[in-house]
Amino acid sequence: MSRPRSARGNAAPARGAAQGRGVFVSAPKSDIYVVMLAVALGAMFLGTLLMVMLMSRYDFKVKPAALTQPAATAQLV
Repeated sequence: MSRPRSARGNAAPARGAAQGRGVFVSAPKSDIYVVMLAVALGAMFLGTLLMVMLMSRYDFKVKPAALTQPAATAQLV
C-alpha cells in the first residue's frame, strides 16, 4: 500500500494560488525504497563493469575454442 500524498482539507494552499483552484500536493519524499533502488542500480552497474573487464581479457569471445585433442578418459580398474 502506498501512503497518501496529502490529507484532504489539511494541506494549505500555496502562496499566491487562487482559492479553490486545484489541490496542493507536496512533492513526495525519498524513503528506504528509493535508497534500495539506488543500491540495486549501483550493483547492476558495478556487475556490468566487472563483466566487461573480464570479457576484455578474452577479447570478447564467448564461444570456446575447439579442442585439438580430446580429453583423456579415466579408466576404472
